[in-house]
Amino acid sequence: MIALIQRVLEAQVRVDGQTVGAIEQGLLALIGIVASDDAISAARLLQRLLDYRVFADAQGRMNHSLRDTGGGLLLVPQFTLVADTRRGNRPGFSTAASPAHAAPLFDELVGRARSAHAQVASGRFGAHMKVALVNDGPVTFWLTSGSGADREAAE
Repeated sequence: MIALIQRVLEAQVRVDGQTVGAIEQGLLALIGIVASDDAISAARLLQRLLDYRVFADAQGRMNHSLRDTGGGLLLVPQFTLVADTRRGNRPGFSTAASPAHAAPLFDELVGRARSAHAQVASGRFGAHMKVALVNDGPVTFWLTSGSGADREAAE
């Protein structure tokens, strides 16, 4: 699994004019799922999302995690993160998980996140979403669950 994370002051996701997920200060995580991902990938990625140190300590250094700060986590499915863009002018999606495989894994990630962290919101899998955010920094990182397939997608 892949997550493009952004440290935000606030973020929200709207579908058909309705807000389906919103957070204040925390992390917006755009989630890409590759065909070889599984529940173990979701668990590993969630651990990285909660423990990755991107929030400032008293000296202004990135030493605090989402778990430390208690900030919000907004998870948004985004299959375009796993696109193959190495050649040509059109992205390829052969490494992306099928919707039938990816939807339950995204739900697994959201469920695990809600069990492990107090403030979790999400976008809607398969919907056309409008994402709004106020990036804090900006601070943006690319994380993976560590599986071979998501490393290949990142190369």
